[in-house]
Amino acid sequence: MDLGLAGKKVIINGGAHGLGLAALRQFATEGADVAFLSREQAKVDAAVAQIDAAGTGRVFGTAIDITGNVEGYKAWLAASVEALGGCDIFVHTASASGQGATGDWQRCLDMDIMNAVHGVEVLTPALTESDCGSIIFMSSTAALETFVAPQAFNALKAALITYGSQLSQAFAAQGIRVNCISPGAIEYPGGNWEMIKGVVPALYEGTLAKMPMGRFGEPEEVAKAIVFVASPACPYMTGANVVIDGGFTQRVQF
Repeated sequence: MDLGLAGKKVIINGGAHGLGLAALRQFATEGADVAFLSREQAKVDAAVAQIDAAGTGRVFGTAIDITGNVEGYKAWLAASVEALGGCDIFVHTASASGQGATGDWQRCLDMDIMNAVHGVEVLTPALTESDCGSIIFMSSTAALETFVAPQAFNALKAALITYGSQLSQAFAAQGIRVNCISPGAIEYPGGNWEMIKGVVPALYEGTLAKMPMGRFGEPEEVAKAIVFVASPACPYMTGANVVIDGGFTQRVQF
């Protein structure tokens, strides 16, 4: 299937590892131009090499710490639009989870919610000019069911789904689609579940035992869904929350 992504401009506020990097590789494979950030130059350089190897589009990678850096983040978004020549797709992956701060309410509010809000505010003009404007918010199955313990990450990822749903209604007339992707437990080198396996093996093994498929997910399995839902090949989907968890959550959703 041709996803219609050749030459499209994709901005991701993360992307040096895990789900973000897997998505960037998939976008590149489909011929898109991409912009992303990371706090460390070495990680940016390594990610650029992987993305370049996956496709022939332009890659704009920047080393910047957006933690508590609202103006720097907004400036990076504007610079990304200029570097790519527009923005067709915005994928919000920035999360306090990647900083090990799932219990920090202020950090989760700033990273998981406000970075989505600021991203939308800065990029809406470019997305409106696109003929296929699309926004993806990365939430989590932790937002859908009680998981591990009461914490900021779970509550604010739930808030992100509500924000995305409201935006989908407000932006539909402007031709901008807004959807959420909620992954379950995804394991990859340097990720949270690798850390949990070493530090809290009982939680790791207990979660694994509840997986209907008998394994954790892989980044590419989520990335392919991100790219499809974001792409022009999925033009009538908006306001949706796509759960990718190997059947881990047991709720019934009507």
